[in-house]
Amino acid sequence: MSGGARRLFIGGEWVEPDGGHYEVVNPATEGVVGLAPEAGGEQVRAAAAAAREAFAGWSRTTPEERAGILSRAAAVLRRDFAAHAELAQAESGATTATARGMQVAVAVARFERYAKGALEPVETALPPQIHEAGPMGGAGVVGAVAVRRPVGVVTCITSYNNPWANPAGKVAPALAMGNTVVVKPAPQDPLSVYGMAAALEEAGVPPGVVNVVSGTDSAVGEAAVASPDVDMVSFTGSTAVGQRIGEVCGRDMKRQLMELGGKGAAIILDDADLDAAVAGIGTTFSFYSGQICTAPTRVIVQRGVYEQLVDKLAAYAAYVKVGDPVAPGTVVGPVISAAHRDRVEAYVEDGRKEGARVVAGGERPALGKGFYVAPTLLADCTHDMRVVREEIFGPVVVVVPFDADGPEDAEETAIALAADSDYGLIDYVWSGDVARAFRVARRLRAGGVGVNTIARNMEAPFGGFKKSGVGRDVGSYALHAYSELQSLVWPG
Repeated sequence: MSGGARRLFIGGEWVEPDGGHYEVVNPATEGVVGLAPEAGGEQVRAAAAAAREAFAGWSRTTPEERAGILSRAAAVLRRDFAAHAELAQAESGATTATARGMQVAVAVARFERYAKGALEPVETALPPQIHEAGPMGGAGVVGAVAVRRPVGVVTCITSYNNPWANPAGKVAPALAMGNTVVVKPAPQDPLSVYGMAAALEEAGVPPGVVNVVSGTDSAVGEAAVASPDVDMVSFTGSTAVGQRIGEVCGRDMKRQLMELGGKGAAIILDDADLDAAVAGIGTTFSFYSGQICTAPTRVIVQRGVYEQLVDKLAAYAAYVKVGDPVAPGTVVGPVISAAHRDRVEAYVEDGRKEGARVVAGGERPALGKGFYVAPTLLADCTHDMRVVREEIFGPVVVVVPFDADGPEDAEETAIALAADSDYGLIDYVWSGDVARAFRVARRLRAGGVGVNTIARNMEAPFGGFKKSGVGRDVGSYALHAYSELQSLVWPG
């Protein structure tokens, strides 16, 4: 499927890009999916200015008006579901099930969720205070209410691993709260985001409320962050880029929502259900081909079950089918680009040189075309190895064994190993004793912990400790993230 040649979406108009177009490449076939627009710096600033101009009117619309537009956008996306899924698959390399169920379907669900979210109360009544007479005046009762107000213009910089769910998770709650947005999609797969903008336009979003500018040049993202018209930046991506964005935001005190890197620790205690643990950890091989920050990539396993767990993970890696994401039965598709494939392969080679044992994978699949990486399992790892400490963002699992003198020492050792990381997004604990698993989970320095599961509750707050991010979103927490608190106080 071809995405054609797209134009920028600025101020309610589809605009020819100053920098021409660039090719979006299908990671599975290496063919051209379509042509994406390369915005110039002035066009990015014009998009932010359009969002600023539109903010006054949009922020004063009723919650019902905003809810109606978001609901209609969801309906438009659902109507064109098949075409959107086909395009998402072509530009991201996702399998058919992932493109349909985890990309476009999640985007539709998020627009529906925040259509309802626009109607959630924004006021919180506070207990009145009784003031005695004093230098500030006579005695009296003072009432107060805390009200959530929109932040203003939000720049949304999205990740390449999910060109639908990730931008929808930013745009929908931001609009629901009365903000306007400038969306800068990932350069690898921006075409889907333009499809989202077209759906919002059809749903009746006013000009300037949603703007989309893309490009391969880092100057596009930099202009979208630095513009004086921007009040907040919502970013999903690497910690290194997030740190640079944070530096720019700090100069003007721009608000930030950052969902950054992860190196999820999966603690396996010796009383764990190993089959359940392997089913969860194995998703690193299959889900988005490991290109997901929440993956349980760093397995910390008690020595008594170490060899058994490694054998089971190796069998899982050998079982999953690698190949064309369009083909029935494919579980592992390509990674996003040749450059990223080379990066993942370099990490595997580093692990081999550092002494890790390559139990599965380690060689490029013989598929002719496409940016494929074999599901790779590295055992006998130590916690000082780069493959253990750094985010690889591919279908690579590293296993670190540990010894313990008794159950209590096992917990303490596992917690210490998990904590020895710059990251703290989502960790996992597997134990047959649920009380024990929760006891360990409460001590992990991570924004989320899966207890005997990799599942997520999509109303629970999502975000990271340490260098895994700033702030929380998902569910009603996203509405809080895209708002500022204002206190209203009055005499009783």
